[in-house]
Amino acid sequence: MPTESASCSTARQAKQKRKSHSLSIRRTNSSEQERTGLPRDMLEGQDSKLPSSVRNTLLELFGQIEREFENLYIENLESSHSTSQLSQKLKTTYKASTSKIVSSFKTTTSRAACQLVKEYIGHRDGIWDVSVARTQPVVLGTASADHTALLWSIETGKCLVKYAGHVGSGKHCLRRNVFLFWPSLWQQISGEDEVECSDKDEPDLDGDVSSDCPTIRVPLTSLKSHQGVVIAADWLVGGKQAVTASWDRTANLYDVETSELVHSLTGHDQELTHCCTHPTQRLVVTSSRDTTFRLWDFRDPSIHSVNVFQGHTDTVTSAVFTVGDNVVSGSDDRTVKVWDLKNMRSPIATIRTDSAINRINVCVGQKIIALPHDNRQVRLFDMSGVRLARLPRSSRQGHRRMVCCSAWSEDHPVCNLFTCGFDRQAIGWNINIPALLQEK
Repeated sequence: MPTESASCSTARQAKQKRKSHSLSIRRTNSSEQERTGLPRDMLEGQDSKLPSSVRNTLLELFGQIEREFENLYIENLESSHSTSQLSQKLKTTYKASTSKIVSSFKTTTSRAACQLVKEYIGHRDGIWDVSVARTQPVVLGTASADHTALLWSIETGKCLVKYAGHVGSGKHCLRRNVFLFWPSLWQQISGEDEVECSDKDEPDLDGDVSSDCPTIRVPLTSLKSHQGVVIAADWLVGGKQAVTASWDRTANLYDVETSELVHSLTGHDQELTHCCTHPTQRLVVTSSRDTTFRLWDFRDPSIHSVNVFQGHTDTVTSAVFTVGDNVVSGSDDRTVKVWDLKNMRSPIATIRTDSAINRINVCVGQKIIALPHDNRQVRLFDMSGVRLARLPRSSRQGHRRMVCCSAWSEDHPVCNLFTCGFDRQAIGWNINIPALLQEK
């Protein structure tokens, strides 16, 4: 029993110590307790040996200390918040200012190196395609949704010839105005029958085109094997054969002199959007809405091989050859990709943009890609994916609607780049290529 009572006594003493400790902690928080209206005598421990006056003084002092710390804590919070806001504001202002300065430098460089020289106005509807003659005389050609194709003098901007052989209505005629240049000849290719139009059958589409501009309504040759809209065409090396791409999901290879169909290239799952031939070899590349482009090899007459390339996630709007063994493809997925024909498993360069890309063109000599966009912009990149410039555009110059196509004419002294769009105009630009490459 004595042992048990001793242990009980020890337990009571430990309990009282814990209670006294908890009471002392509660006393240091006196200001908070006073704010809640608790009576002072509840804060006083019953086991304290200090006189009440000393105890009250200590409580007051601890309360003052607590209030001081509380004020300091609040000031620190406010100071930290204001400092954070100031820091963020400085960062935002600095970033905006820096971006503005850098953009101004880029804009100045682009304007100095890229000059609008001539506007070719005369079509009554959007212009789908633009091209430059590969032989003398060097003239500009445009094909429009107004069912006409026009030849222009690059220097004067005057319309030289108007071709009005295409007839019909609806969207299937919007893109039938595909044109090719043949030495001293103009050749139209269509997927429908050509007829001679009288003046009363043809609507007044002259617009700004001079009345003395000769009009040709009867084609030299008609190539009639497609079952749908002919969306593009190009000459195979040698100038005796031409390849066409159609919405009937096929591309056709023709002998132009005899108008005979040589090969029908099938395999695409959806409508074709473009075709392009290699400048020195019997190679053809076709692009399609099925997100692929295909390489057709006609170098061996007995074997016609085809390779399918899947590198985009949306419609491939165009694919073109460059010097050497490279192919450049553009897509509605807002990317342009550069491929090596020797290893087409993955692109060697990828350009990511903010808008869908239409018919691209490559300056072969300087390896510069011109990108026409849905958002009215035209941008220039090199083959490694480095952006060189953006063509100037404002309310007074440049394209006002979607830019459909671009075409380089490297050696022309007046204009070496041409663009066209849905604003019914083609524009000739002078690009100072050495200045662009120097800035890079």
